[in-house]
Formats: sequence, C-alpha cells, structure tokens
Amino acid sequence: MPAVFESDVDHSEYGDRVRWPIFPAVRLHLESMSDAVGVWQHARGTQPDRAFGYCTDDVARALVVDALHSRQLGLPAVDWSIGRSLRFIDSAYDHASGRFLNFRAADGRWLDLPASEDCHARAMVGLAAVMEELPLTDRAEEAGRLFQIALPASLELSAPRAVSAALLACDSAIKTDYCAEAEPAFRVLAKRLVGLFGEPPADWPWFEQQLTYENAIVPRALIVAGSRQGQVAVVERGCAVLDWLIRVQVDESGSFSPIGNSAWWSRTEERSRFDQQPIEAAAMVSATADAFRATGRRHYLRAAESAYGWFLGSNDLGVPLALPASGGCQDGLTPDGPNTNQGAESTLMWLTALEQTRDLRRTAAAGGAPEVLPAPSADGPRRGE
Repeated sequence: MPAVFESDVDHSEYGDRVRWPIFPAVRLHLESMSDAVGVWQHARGTQPDRAFGYCTDDVARALVVDALHSRQLGLPAVDWSIGRSLRFIDSAYDHASGRFLNFRAADGRWLDLPASEDCHARAMVGLAAVMEELPLTDRAEEAGRLFQIALPASLELSAPRAVSAALLACDSAIKTDYCAEAEPAFRVLAKRLVGLFGEPPADWPWFEQQLTYENAIVPRALIVAGSRQGQVAVVERGCAVLDWLIRVQVDESGSFSPIGNSAWWSRTEERSRFDQQPIEAAAMVSATADAFRATGRRHYLRAAESAYGWFLGSNDLGVPLALPASGGCQDGLTPDGPNTNQGAESTLMWLTALEQTRDLRRTAAAGGAPEVLPAPSADGPRRGE
C-alpha cells in the first residue's frame, strides 16, 4: 500500500491549511457513515443521522468511490464494502417496475415510494464502475448481472439527467465483457439525449428554462455520446454548452461558483448564489475531464482544477468544504459559511472529485489527449487555452 494517498497531486496552491492525508485515512469518515447495511444518507455534524435511513443514490456513489479507490488499495481493501453495496442494490431492485427503489428505513424496510429515474440511472453508473474497474473478478460478475436485469428499464428513461447518467453507465459497460446489450442501449440513449437537448437559443444555450442540479452531467453525456459514435457535431454541441456553464459559474475572483440550490437559476431571473452543493463541483470535474480527453483543449484542465479547488477553499467565501484528513466533506456553502453536516452525498462527491482530479493530472502529465476536433468558435475558448 502506498504511504501517501495522492502524492502526485500537490495541494500547495490552496494554501497551508490543506494537508494531504495518509492513505487510507481519507476513508475514515465514509466508514464512520456506514454500517453492515449501507451508507447512512444524512449526518448531524460528523455522526450519521439514522432517522433518515439509507438511499440507493448514495450506495451507488459509494460503489464508484470504492471502484476508484481499488486502483490504489487493491480489491481486498474495498471488497467487503463493494459486496455490501451490491447486496443493497440487489435488494433495491423492484421486479414490478424493473427499477431500483431508493429509500430504505433504518430498520431495513424499503419505503413505499415510486422508483425514480435518477436513482435507477445512478445505480447503473455504480454497477458499471465496478464492471470497468475490477474486470475478471466475482464483484464485476455480480455487478454485471444486476446491470443486465436493470438495462431494459433504462431504455424507458426520459428525464435528461437520468438519460445522461444511464448513457455514461453504458459507455463504461461497453468497455467490459459483462453486457453485450450495453452498446445498442447506448445508441438508443444517445439519440434520445440529442433529441431532448434540441437546439436551444444562443442567448440561453440550455434545454430547459431553468438550471437546477448536476447540470454538467448533460453536456458531459453529449460529449461522450459524440466521441464514441464519431459524431463531431454532437461533441461540439456538448463542448459549447459546457463552455457556457464554465463561463457563467465563476465569481468575481475567478473561482468556481456553482448555481445555488436555494432558488436555482431561471432564465428570466437572477441566478441563485447559495446554497452551493458538492455535487455541482464534482459533476464539473467529471465533465471537464471527459471534455479534455475528447478534445485535448487545455482550458478544460483549468476548469477542472477550478471546480476541484472549490472543495479546498477557492470559492465565493474562501473557506474549505472538504476535510482531507478524514475524507469528509461539509454539505454545502451557505451565505454564512459551510453547512457543517457531513452527509453521504457530499463526502462521496468530494472523494470522486479527488480521484478524478488525480487521474486527469496523470493524463495531462503523460502528454494529454490528442486534439481531434477543430478549434471552437471565435467567441469561445481558443484551442490550447
């Protein structure tokens, strides 16, 4: 096991307040938020708030983090955690709807609520991460079995963010030998996403009249869809929208400033500044990383670093949200500072962004991605910027 969790990522640019944790200390808070069933959904401070039970969304995110951590620790270190999450998702499968249920009470009962599209798609992403990162293992076999039985319902998804997540899951699954049906499903979802996005007007290049949550996942999926299918126009559409999201989510100092969820951003109103959520920063890191790999345009590296820096204090208030010594992350940035609760989603989003940034820096240091697309339009970032 390496002595340092991420020696190839230097935090010095974020100030002396950030000390890089010894591995596996970065998993301490995640483990304290978990029990034999799964990851507790909410926290009061650093302690699980058991009144809210568990949710499949977060268990799926934990699968992604475990799969990424297996790169450094090896499978034995995360095998028990992955097995627990796979059992949770297996139990969440609702045969009547073909989807995964989301909410589970502390006593283990599944709550009688409709299975949401977002939950189903996120579960697919978690399963696909295990399949891709841990090939030729029993865990990948288990994940592949669940992925296959859940795939038909993914073809019925209609919400753009759910379609985007399911498409990304299929993209990962295609790289494995566990689901031959992933590629035709990918084509169906890609066509649907392009249709859902449509041709937004130039003054508001978004497919809805309001920007809400996890916005960057949609252009990310467009970029991935176009890249896999060799459709340059689709990649360019995704890049143009992502570039717009990068431009409009910057504060006066140039730091990443995601749209707050207190009131979101309607087209005819001022954007909400707070409460900023870790999921937005993590989604931007992932989207810009995929955009860089697809295009080689280096301004995506800077955008990824900016979104990553949000966790460490490069934000509207200049205060860190992430706590590298324990791997925890506070629940959001309010006008008065951080929400000091360290819930599962926030922590898992920080840990995902951490790993994505490490991987992206390695890619860039190795020479980066080839520039395969023409330079963007004159009003956007130029090639190499």
